[in-house]
Amino acid sequence: MSTLEIRGLRASVAGKEILKGIDLTIKSGEVHAVMGPNGAGKSTLSAIIMGKPGYEVLEGTVTLDGVDMLALATWERAIAGLHLVMQYPTEVPGVRLDAVLTEALSTRGRSTDGLDDALRSEAGKIGFEERFLDRPLNVDLSGGEKKRNETLQLAILEPKIAILDELDSGLDIDALRDCARRVEAMSNDLDDSDGQPLGVLAITHYNRLLEELKPDHVHILAQGRIVESGGPELATQLETDGYAAFAAAPDDDAADASASALGDLFSL
Repeated sequence: MSTLEIRGLRASVAGKEILKGIDLTIKSGEVHAVMGPNGAGKSTLSAIIMGKPGYEVLEGTVTLDGVDMLALATWERAIAGLHLVMQYPTEVPGVRLDAVLTEALSTRGRSTDGLDDALRSEAGKIGFEERFLDRPLNVDLSGGEKKRNETLQLAILEPKIAILDELDSGLDIDALRDCARRVEAMSNDLDDSDGQPLGVLAITHYNRLLEELKPDHVHILAQGRIVESGGPELATQLETDGYAAFAAAPDDDAADASASALGDLFSL
């Protein structure tokens, strides 16, 4: 079983401190939802975990099974078992999905035998049309199709811990249900690679994702800090009371700094 452990994490972007001391522990088979208003630091948290350029870690640690993730390059963190499902998936003209996954599996020392069959099987589970499997990665796909594609890649690569940065953003009801249910299944089932279920850190604004992706723990992030943690009932309470019941809205400078730094993980 694997553990992602975040301790005392402080981080800044563009000279503004965004994360002000984050503590989280996510284990195999657990789903942790992080919710919060715009500018609270949710996407900053995902960027720091995966090593997006432009962010500065001021203090704290991020470890996966005791290994210091902050000392590794982004691709090394991916090989170690972290995987980010991006809020805004990248389009990669000229590079096919199967080529990307072949290279990713080979780099991890895993066989690519049966990859085509696995892709078609996973596509069927999430309603991703097989004709999209032969396209360049994410090119000319709708927002929902891109998120299905991201979910398919997650299932094929079988990481230890998945970070979902607003998986529900831009999804219609059917796509949201299909993607969320597939991630939920991965968090409950033993995978084929090392016999452990997926651990999930799901960043979201809304409870609708959590109606399908059942959280074990819900955390409210506001002004760079986790101000409340609880069970699934906390997400339900947010639907009624809003974030103002837990913390004041983030200041404008923090929101602007966070928003200016957002973008694709791999854009330089």
